[in-house]
Amino acid sequence: MKTFPKDFIWGAAAASYQIEGAAYEDGKGLSVWDRMCRYEGTIHSNDTGDVACDHYHRWKEDVDLMASLKLQAYRLSLSWPRILPQGTGKINDAGLDFYDKLIDRLLAKGIEPWVTLFHWDFPYTLYQKGGWLNPQSPIWFEEYATIVAKKLGDRVKNWMTLNEPQVFLGLGHQIGIHAPGLKLDFSEVLLAWHHVLQAHGRSVIALRENCQNPIRIGAAPVSGIGIPASESKEDIEAARKFTWTFKDQNIWNHSWYGDPVLKGHYPEAGLEAFAKYLPPMKDEDFAIMKQPVDFYGFNCYNGTVVQAADNETGFTECPYPVGGKRTSFDWTVTPDALRWGPRFLHERYGLPLVVTENGLANNDWVATDGKVHDPQRIDFLRRHLRSFHQAIEDGVPCLGYFQWSIMDNFEWAEGYRKRFGLVYIDYETQERIPKQSAHWYRKVIESQGGEVFSDTL
Repeated sequence: MKTFPKDFIWGAAAASYQIEGAAYEDGKGLSVWDRMCRYEGTIHSNDTGDVACDHYHRWKEDVDLMASLKLQAYRLSLSWPRILPQGTGKINDAGLDFYDKLIDRLLAKGIEPWVTLFHWDFPYTLYQKGGWLNPQSPIWFEEYATIVAKKLGDRVKNWMTLNEPQVFLGLGHQIGIHAPGLKLDFSEVLLAWHHVLQAHGRSVIALRENCQNPIRIGAAPVSGIGIPASESKEDIEAARKFTWTFKDQNIWNHSWYGDPVLKGHYPEAGLEAFAKYLPPMKDEDFAIMKQPVDFYGFNCYNGTVVQAADNETGFTECPYPVGGKRTSFDWTVTPDALRWGPRFLHERYGLPLVVTENGLANNDWVATDGKVHDPQRIDFLRRHLRSFHQAIEDGVPCLGYFQWSIMDNFEWAEGYRKRFGLVYIDYETQERIPKQSAHWYRKVIESQGGEVFSDTL
């Protein structure tokens, strides 16, 4: 039976605002999401993250649950305003101590923490000062990273700086459906992006200077992936072109993140596409952005099948099959994104890959037998992991995989109606019920991926 490499890392992920709750407790400051949830009609059913999964109070139980599922790693994010209520300045000891204790318990249970510095809960006080549009924002983020590194850097070995800048800027600052709910001109979006990438660079420097032991650093961007319609060289090249092509006024491209932070410049195709919207740039900006990182993390939920075409772009998108598989988010199910995404990213950047998020939004509920049966999630994960294994067989160095998410949680603008978790959360009682997929994923881990290649549920 096939298995994954011996040192391959099996984990699951979550984010602070989505699970912690305790939004106004123990000195925590406001985040832009705390404010967004107060605007009538912005979140489905006017849900909020005030309580969420109550992880802030149930963290011991949750870590024990992770251990029972044999997780080897847990990707968590820190709440910036829980640690620095005003975003800078005075440290909230209670907030920092929460993560200190959480890290200790994870390690005591044999679970390696992979820590993300920023997963969207930007301090509201700093937003009032301009947020990511303020040229001081990279310095604010550096201060935060320094504090965290000094406190947790003796134990945390794996770090990510930013989660999905394409989303928190694209949906939060351009389209306005995520916090802070802005609809900026595209030139302002690109200015904020320029500051975000400098924040990434400054935080990498802060982590390397202040963590007490050797560490690995990456990030968790997300963007479109092209999937070739066939194994022909022409279709593979078409998929490659699709992956790196800029369309319309959006930042949904891996190279708009990857090229500056790994090559020290924006991609020519992006500069050409965005020419009239570009912010002022200085050489020293890119010197800050381009810091050595150790892996390319990427979040992947689907891709687009394309084939070669005799047109200006060299590709055409293939229509999705009528009645084809879709998630509860209405996202198409295209597992081969986890074969070709790693290949194209490794070709361009030469780094080992980590899947930092991959999972399924599903309509889960507790059955009459008291269990949660989610065979669609098992099938989804199995298909994607088989494709990811194919990337490894193709020669792409891959370090690990983090399922999204360890538990159902607050799904941003969708509130609580989308369930991604391996563990079912009853939001009325806060009962945790491992789903059928959680027990399956435990078998995957125990078999070093061998269970992926079985067809049994």
